[in-house]
Amino acid sequence: METKEKLDDMIRGGQFIVKETKAEEVFTPEDFSDEQKMMRDSVKEFVDREIWPKKEEFEKKNYDLTEEVMRKAGELGFLGVAVPEEYGGLGMDFVSTMLVCDYISGATGSIATAFGAHTGIGTLPITLYGTEEQKQKYIPKLATGEWFGAYCLTEPGAGSDANSGKTRAVLSEDGSHYKITGQKMWISNAGFCDIFIVFARIEDDKNITGFIVEKDLENGISMGDEEKKLGIHSSSTRQVFFNETKVPAENLLGERNGGFKIAMNALNVGRIKLAAACLDAQRRVIGSAVSYANDRVQFDTPISKFGAIRSKLAEMAMSTYAGEAACYRASKNIEDRINLRMESGSSHQEAELKGVEEFAIECSILKVAVSEDIQKCTDEGIQIYGGMGFSADAPMESAWRDARISRIYEGTNEINRMLSVGMLVKKAMKGHVDLLGPAKAVSDELTGIPSFETPDYSALLSEEKAMLKKLKKVFLMVAGSAAQKYGEELDQHQQLLLASADILIETYMAESAILRAEKNANRFGEESQNVQIAMAKLRLYKAVDKINEKAKEAIISFAEGDEQKMMLMGLKRYTKYENFPNIVELRNTIADKIVEDNKYAV
Repeated sequence: METKEKLDDMIRGGQFIVKETKAEEVFTPEDFSDEQKMMRDSVKEFVDREIWPKKEEFEKKNYDLTEEVMRKAGELGFLGVAVPEEYGGLGMDFVSTMLVCDYISGATGSIATAFGAHTGIGTLPITLYGTEEQKQKYIPKLATGEWFGAYCLTEPGAGSDANSGKTRAVLSEDGSHYKITGQKMWISNAGFCDIFIVFARIEDDKNITGFIVEKDLENGISMGDEEKKLGIHSSSTRQVFFNETKVPAENLLGERNGGFKIAMNALNVGRIKLAAACLDAQRRVIGSAVSYANDRVQFDTPISKFGAIRSKLAEMAMSTYAGEAACYRASKNIEDRINLRMESGSSHQEAELKGVEEFAIECSILKVAVSEDIQKCTDEGIQIYGGMGFSADAPMESAWRDARISRIYEGTNEINRMLSVGMLVKKAMKGHVDLLGPAKAVSDELTGIPSFETPDYSALLSEEKAMLKKLKKVFLMVAGSAAQKYGEELDQHQQLLLASADILIETYMAESAILRAEKNANRFGEESQNVQIAMAKLRLYKAVDKINEKAKEAIISFAEGDEQKMMLMGLKRYTKYENFPNIVELRNTIADKIVEDNKYAV
């Protein structure tokens, strides 16, 4: 009973937009245990030894090198961090699995993609949906890198609309096997994998079904050539063709008609892990950029002393800081929910499924925010290098190309933006998140008389936290009014959904940065955290700016007359600082630290 009460009291996914989160309630990178720090350092050492020095080889489409590095990662246990111990894995907690994904992915997108495809969508569906026999047969081999996995969902005519795939599975007359026929594309790890997770439709079923298919080229399986790609050059990506491929009936994964659910839940995990996979890439880009800026002398001065360069370094660091804060905040929320479900008697499978599903909104938010941050970070890295940045002999060019795929796979950022708002509305309809009450309160506030009292903002970050409360009101005002106006047809107004999603995303990322800085200032002392505080304040300022833009765009597009005037006045009130931060000063505080350390270190 006590555990059920804890579950009921615990923050739910998406609830951050209507509920104040206290700094002491969030998990931050500064909370890593000694064991987690040791795992992080082990992964960093592996990457610095086996991957970073071979960056040039990865750009030469050396698929054998990718396979070799993946096998070494398996031997060290890195491929099995999320796998329960009874199946040959390390059985680590969710935060630790995020940590490994974070630090193993930063040196090259080729390994980041191979690792993510194998450990996530290649292995996880069997861990979470497989029968005991399937798990005993396949997971130990996948956990150690003896075998590798791939995931076959996308088809030429079925990308974002994943459930529309044409691949067919026909059950044999004796019921012993299925024959799968169809074409899959953009299959990561296809060249060296041993099993595929394949989605196909049985007869005229409404939904697709998942299957575990062993790669036997004499069993009706053939592959296209390696794709020529903008980035992730040594990630094996090929088309896979199935021509009456025989699959034992016992290799059906989960339930018939249940493949779409498997695909979506696997992608939820994939999304938050993809966000983590962008973090160390940002750290390494900043490290390379500031090192170059410190060494590059123009007009008798290192360019790291010029304001134009310092501004870039500061904002690159700020986005990395916020990404770390948000990723580890959400991953601990997921971990806590998993642990409580297991305490209440759920199996590991069910607990992890429900834990991640609960925070699917945050998974989509993080996927969008951090994938766009790494793209901007690498773009600024090129700019800091100047002409050299455009050269393939410098590290920025490949980093920029590798970053570009992050906004596409695991669901495009456009899809994830619309999903984040759509899932929040569905949660509200189920009564899991109370949007109606807070939205009505905001509506009443807009028609009421505003307070003219001067608030006391003497406490650290008190004005920033007050601003976050107001930003949440902006979301409730815009999304609430749009939902009221369009009802069930809201999903047909994609541009309004996208604007609402940006407000939601900016609020979560800024709040995560503020809470991290506040928690660390409270425990380590304000003076020692001046750089973190500066990054948090700068991130909030950027969020206010973007939210103002997106909310105005939405309001003037769906509201008219007095309603429009009232909402625009509300927007002005909710995005107004009493005391503006000194942006140049904040950037200089951050840049001083980055330039002095010659790397990103907070």
